Amino acid sequence: MREVLVVAHTGRPEAVRSAQHVIKALSQAGLSIRVLDSEARDLAAPQATPTPAAAAATGVEVVVVLGGDGTLLRAAELARPAGTPVLGVNLGHVGFLAEAEQGDLALTLERLTAGDYTVDPRMTVDFTVTVDGSVLASGWALNEVSLEKADRERMLEVVAEVDGRPLSRWGCDGVVCATPTGSTAYAFSAGGPVVWPEVEALLMVPISAHALFARPLVVSPTSVMALEVLSAPAGAVLWADGRRKVDLPAGARVEVRQGASPVRLARLAAQPFTDRLVAKFGLPVRGWRGRTES
Repeated sequence: MREVLVVAHTGRPEAVRSAQHVIKALSQAGLSIRVLDSEARDLAAPQATPTPAAAAATGVEVVVVLGGDGTLLRAAELARPAGTPVLGVNLGHVGFLAEAEQGDLALTLERLTAGDYTVDPRMTVDFTVTVDGSVLASGWALNEVSLEKADRERMLEVVAEVDGRPLSRWGCDGVVCATPTGSTAYAFSAGGPVVWPEVEALLMVPISAHALFARPLVVSPTSVMALEVLSAPAGAVLWADGRRKVDLPAGARVEVRQGASPVRLARLAAQPFTDRLVAKFGLPVRGWRGRTES
């Protein structure tokens, strides 16, 4: 029996209605459906089996996500340990991680039922936080790990390091360490470059740094980026994908490297990333005439 996990932003009525439609359609097509036990009451779908989050993605073929990028990032936390692909249906604003829009739902269900999709592994980052040589926290992120000041009135003083060598000292609001997938998220808002997802690289983007040299950096995927908190009068925080938080004291050291395991995104079509960029950001391309054939 083919099994699918359905995850939804149950705080949005349209996401609940779409999830109920997905559950009913896939169930009628002969697939077995799981939902998170924390969402089962809101979804009110008798065809689905409520499952604890820790085991929800284990053994299923794909995780179908209905919501925005935040919902997909939440689903990725469940899917990554199991190596299960995630297929996003965007019900949010930009939805850069999603594969389909709400208007494409019928075609999405048809392709999913037929098993007509591919899987795109996306690089992640792993991070470790140490204080005086002792590990305070560790974790991972799909988009980015961000080091930020805890109080908007005070700056952070940090030293950046790449591959064991000091790079620069910044008084700043924070620093974003991102993957190519995350280059269109927080790193983009901070002034970082857009990196095509098939490019293997890591990004370091200072946020509002008071320094002569404070440009975004693109480094090797094998590099280890590190940030040392020299001064944090009001404290500092680390965020992983904007979802998981670690409070940092002065003297904390954050190391970020390529993740040991990717997140696997299900894809329905081989859409060029350029087209996705234009569509999601509404970029002006009027007047383009294409290549001149020789």
